[in-house]
Amino acid sequence: MSHADNPFLDLAAPWIGQLHPYVPGKPLAELERELGIRDAVKLASNENPLGPGPKARAAIAAALAEIARYPDGGGFELRRALAAHHGCAPECLTIGNGSNDVLDLIARTFLCPGVETVFSEHAFAVYAISSQAVGATIQVAPARDYGHDLDAMAALVNPRTRVVWIANPNNPTGTWLDSVALEAFIAGLPSSCLVVVDEAYIEYVDEPAFPDASRWLEHFPNLIVTRTFAKAHGLAALRVGYGLSDPRVAELLNRVRQPFNVNALAQAAAAAAIEDREHVRASVELNRAGMRQLTEGFARLGLDFIPSVGNFVTLDLGRPAAPINEALLHRGVIVRPVANYGLPNHLRVSIGLESENARLLEALEAVLSA
Repeated sequence: MSHADNPFLDLAAPWIGQLHPYVPGKPLAELERELGIRDAVKLASNENPLGPGPKARAAIAAALAEIARYPDGGGFELRRALAAHHGCAPECLTIGNGSNDVLDLIARTFLCPGVETVFSEHAFAVYAISSQAVGATIQVAPARDYGHDLDAMAALVNPRTRVVWIANPNNPTGTWLDSVALEAFIAGLPSSCLVVVDEAYIEYVDEPAFPDASRWLEHFPNLIVTRTFAKAHGLAALRVGYGLSDPRVAELLNRVRQPFNVNALAQAAAAAAIEDREHVRASVELNRAGMRQLTEGFARLGLDFIPSVGNFVTLDLGRPAAPINEALLHRGVIVRPVANYGLPNHLRVSIGLESENARLLEALEAVLSA
């Protein structure tokens, strides 16, 4: 948008004009309203098709009686539950309005004009948005096989670098870094550089060499690990996530954190969900079966895809994806175009229920053969 289109750009910080807002997946209601479609399916936003588990649902119901009250601004019970789950002190925790909020807190606390930040090509869009919003200089390392090239990232780190961002698994590609490589990378960073390991999809991973970076906090004071309840725990609409870090880092993040940034229903649901291992197990099993269903279907259709360990798979159409996405929308199937991630020939597909996955494959076959 030019200054002629928006004269208020002159009043904004100079770097705000370069920002490209995050574009969420199209809501079901919007598609049905626009195209007059009924019974559409949404496989665009990496949501858990099972929704929240019974423990979280019960906690939400119990918390409804107190919604006239402000939530606990410090999140005492939630932080206590998370500390017990991770075997750390509550002082290591920062709660957020989704892990996205924690990522933004990190940027607002440690980044500013004159310092630099590093992330990978094809990495989560919020790293760029939050970094640009505070005027930091961005350094983007070229991807290797759609994933993080740690050598390329390390080469960009310099005395001005304050934050390095790593998504493991990566969104939107589903690629991942093993324990040996990631730990060596973190160990090689200067102590003046924070490294954020975004583990939003960790519950879905079934790889022996995959690391739980939260176990390294005692060894790396400059490490921050972020987690979310939006995916495997099925609480996307409540917006609740958290960061794990050295208490001295968390203390700074909590200075910047907005009061009451996590609502009471979200706090209650998350505290219950963190120990609902049966629901997470069921969600992971459904995801595993759905991943097999979709990837076998893509293979039958002769389509390539990026192998993924998350709850989504990114499909390579070998041609511009926008027309195919539009055709899928007219058939009542919402998936995620990822041209804004530098992948104009790809569509990201979330794993849904068996019937939703089948609907996608049926629609995709019809569109490709038309």
